[in-house]
Amino acid sequence: MIVASLLFGYAALALVAGPVLLRRAGWLSRAPRLGIAAWLAWSGSLLLAVLLGALVLAVPTALVSRGLGELLRACAMALRAWYATPGGAVLATAGVLVAVAVLARLGYSAATVLGGVRRERRRHHDALALVGRPHPETGSTLVEHDQPAAYCVPGRPHRVVLTTAALRTLDAAQLAGVLAHERAHLRGRHHLVLGAVSAVEHAFPLPPLRTAAREVGRLVEMLADDHAGRHADRLDLAEALLALAGSPVPAAGLGASGSAASARVRRLLTPYRPLGRARGVLAGALTALAIALPATIAGQPALAAQHLPYCPPGESAPAAPGCAAAVGRGVLGSVDCPS
Repeated sequence: MIVASLLFGYAALALVAGPVLLRRAGWLSRAPRLGIAAWLAWSGSLLLAVLLGALVLAVPTALVSRGLGELLRACAMALRAWYATPGGAVLATAGVLVAVAVLARLGYSAATVLGGVRRERRRHHDALALVGRPHPETGSTLVEHDQPAAYCVPGRPHRVVLTTAALRTLDAAQLAGVLAHERAHLRGRHHLVLGAVSAVEHAFPLPPLRTAAREVGRLVEMLADDHAGRHADRLDLAEALLALAGSPVPAAGLGASGSAASARVRRLLTPYRPLGRARGVLAGALTALAIALPATIAGQPALAAQHLPYCPPGESAPAAPGCAAAVGRGVLGSVDCPS
């Protein structure tokens, strides 16, 4: 019960404090790839803590001796003793229900969001096949429209779409930067990242998770900007973003004129300042720690109990009353099961 309380408390603290700390971290925009990883790790850590907390209520981690294989062969008598304690069965049932509800909700939301996006992209590909035409000079699909726009549509095949107004508005250098930006989205499979955070937000529509989805979308665009900046002048790319500002991006695609365009223009106009190796390693370590911490909390009692001679797997002898009571309480340090 203590371990479950710690995990649920950690989840509550992470839910409240995580977005505040991440939004104040200036290094996220300097290293967008690490920033995306940090937001994904935060949301993953949050969900993992809730799931592990629920599972701890159902199966006390102190009953695990040496890994998952031993968990599957754990002493059935010890488990029965835990479930027979006052409130034990209620807590176990609640833990199972919470874990199943979280997983079911995530699965439903993933199927709903990703299925809807896939259908929208299929419809958009069909429409482009009718109204678009290949543009060999840019390797894109050209659409007649009086508003400048550029975006990419993942799928089979991937497409970079330009309007005729965009070709007229952008000069050669600006167009090269926009095309590099869109191809960075396709090469990096950024639609998968955005789909994952959208599924989590759909499953649990809480303000912090909405913030995470919005911030990941902003960082994905910055990551594509940085890639384009290695193939084109950053000033030209900033001018192209201003020229495309306000142009619509369909729900099926990702576009250079996407989220936080004004902040991205300011970022492109300032000298490029990479994060640096030392700070990058530290940020990566903190990101990994966010995922490792819930698992460490959940597994600590099992690690501490590895060498205790209680109810070895396969032992069928009845337990002494003191042992059963101790197992029921999850306290195994001072009472041994009979051998």
